Amino acid sequence: MENREVVIEVKDLVRKFGDRTVLNGVNLKVHRGEIFVIMGGSGCGKSTLLRHIIGNLKPTSGRVELLGTDITDFYGTELDGVRKKIGMSFQSSALFDSMTVAENVSLPLREHTKLEQSVIDIMVKMKLELVGLRGFEDLLPSEISGGMKKRVGLARAIAMDPEIIFYDEPTAGLDPIVAAVVDKLIIDLARKLAITSVVVTHDMKSVMTIADSVAMLYEGKVLETGTVEEIKNSKNEMVQQFINGDPDGPIRFFQQKDDYLEHLTQ
Repeated sequence: MENREVVIEVKDLVRKFGDRTVLNGVNLKVHRGEIFVIMGGSGCGKSTLLRHIIGNLKPTSGRVELLGTDITDFYGTELDGVRKKIGMSFQSSALFDSMTVAENVSLPLREHTKLEQSVIDIMVKMKLELVGLRGFEDLLPSEISGGMKKRVGLARAIAMDPEIIFYDEPTAGLDPIVAAVVDKLIIDLARKLAITSVVVTHDMKSVMTIADSVAMLYEGKVLETGTVEEIKNSKNEMVQQFINGDPDGPIRFFQQKDDYLEHLTQ
């Protein structure tokens, strides 16, 4: 893996909101073609890290390189140029209720290309075929299930044939069977389309199923990185507590706001 091209590199990333440090010296490397999972509990900084990698947030200090380009100081059209090479699958699917399935999937193509509508229609059918939704083009989001919405979101994420797809909690709110379907889709898309995938999740079953590499965040720091087997066999007590879902251990569960805020300043 180390000999493969690095397509994402996060260097000494720090992000503060006022007096609170949310990311505290994060370092990561993601290699081309792998499924890289960022895991950790709620509030550990996973989503904040993801927003920095795609350029939505700017760090207090540190750098972010995406596809060989330092995007740390990019704004506007500079950032848009890089973003055309990535896709995003949102936790809520983020579909437009007034648009059909086909219209939702075609949105990036209509906004960022000058393709004829007939070509876009063919591409939309192809993307929906890849996620198992061919024939659902004319339905509205309100007429399909939550799992189908996730798959429509995936079809839209791959509409522009991206080099990298980012997934934000892709199995959140899904029953175990539908979650397994989404996990299989993530693997299939990564292998069939040679796409690099970055998945943010706290779903341990999903982590163990899809990941090539894993990084665990805790309180804004990377506790450990490695393969699934390396993470499973980690000697770090916090890592073991998290992957086993043990309520007792070094990771604290805060029931009072004052206790949590005091802990952050320690």
